[in-house]
Amino acid sequence: MTGRSDVDVLVVGGGPAGLSAARAARRGGAARVLVVEREDEAGGVPRHCAHSGFGLRDLHRLMGGPAYARRITALARDAGVEIATRTMVTGWTPDGSARVTGPGGPAVVRVGAVVLATGARERPRAARLVPGDRPAGVLTTGELQQRVHLHHMDIGRRAVVVGAEHVSYSACLTLRDAGVRTVGMVTEWGRHQSWGVFAAVTARGLRVPLWTATTVTAIRGHGRVEAVELTDLTSGRTRIVEADTVVFSGDWIPENELARTAAVTVDTASLGPAVDQFGATSAAGVFAAGNLVHPAETADVAARMARCAGDAAASWARGERAAGGGVPVVAEPPLRWVWPATVTPGRPAADRVIARTTRFVGRAAVVVEQAGRPLARQRVRAAAPNRSLTVAARWMESVDPAAGPVVVRVEEG
Repeated sequence: MTGRSDVDVLVVGGGPAGLSAARAARRGGAARVLVVEREDEAGGVPRHCAHSGFGLRDLHRLMGGPAYARRITALARDAGVEIATRTMVTGWTPDGSARVTGPGGPAVVRVGAVVLATGARERPRAARLVPGDRPAGVLTTGELQQRVHLHHMDIGRRAVVVGAEHVSYSACLTLRDAGVRTVGMVTEWGRHQSWGVFAAVTARGLRVPLWTATTVTAIRGHGRVEAVELTDLTSGRTRIVEADTVVFSGDWIPENELARTAAVTVDTASLGPAVDQFGATSAAGVFAAGNLVHPAETADVAARMARCAGDAAASWARGERAAGGGVPVVAEPPLRWVWPATVTPGRPAADRVIARTTRFVGRAAVVVEQAGRPLARQRVRAAAPNRSLTVAARWMESVDPAAGPVVVRVEEG
């Protein structure tokens, strides 16, 4: 790609959400849809996740990660989507065109609409302020999976996994595939935040203990990790666990750098772009989808939810401008954030609203109301940090554009 070219919809990010949004844009009537992906191949994180569990919610079949990545890439191409790999958007021109760099050199792409689907990354050790030495052998789950399944590198012999959410258990499976023994999982919470079946299989099948109410207070080793210092948050006692590998999992950060350069308003709670139910941001013609806006859902959920952004971007590129001024959606504690952050009154674009809580919640009801008027009430069995709480989105049809913010809260008991 060189020089200057025109596309109806430019999608930044070739993972499940980006590819799904691109397909939706084509189905929505966009003549030319271009996906730019910085990796050598499209498909996103599932390319280096060898385990099963992908595709159930969007393709209605259960698949392994690499097979799922190949399938969603093929579906996008079959729909007429162009995919440029080893290509990045580096910025924007004053008229809103994209500055793109790829194997052919720099280019300027004039766009009708943009969908940002740059995803989220795990918070690394440095950002978690874990003290100690700086040896080799400290990874995130994403780095681990790439080293094992893409580059077939030697990892180590004994590992400690920091975290006990969905991706933490995925890290244990990857370590097993690499011939590494996971000597323990560590979480600051009183229990795991994943599905019970994951915890049971890991504890009994892989014989990995879970150390709850525990934190990593230091990493020791010269040249290579030699041991991890753990502190019990209840008693304050510390102990040393021998390991040559530490995997920091979860604690997601949206890849929002490109969104910020596009002058998009960022949600202060989720740290992703603040969007309405159609994925529309505060910047005209810029939409956002996937784990950039709700970090971090499973791949099939991100893909399914991204369709509305692709469809809305195609409408925008055709000149159909939706009315602005979305109604804010406010999450009350213990909810941390809610997606979408605003609602444009009218039909719901997706079938669910996603929220995250700051603590464990037992049997409760999620209540949605506006100016004291109830819009929805949905019972939930339980909610956990680092795990999504979903609510049916039909209430969006009843939002009054002049009645002030919509409040989402939890009634316990």
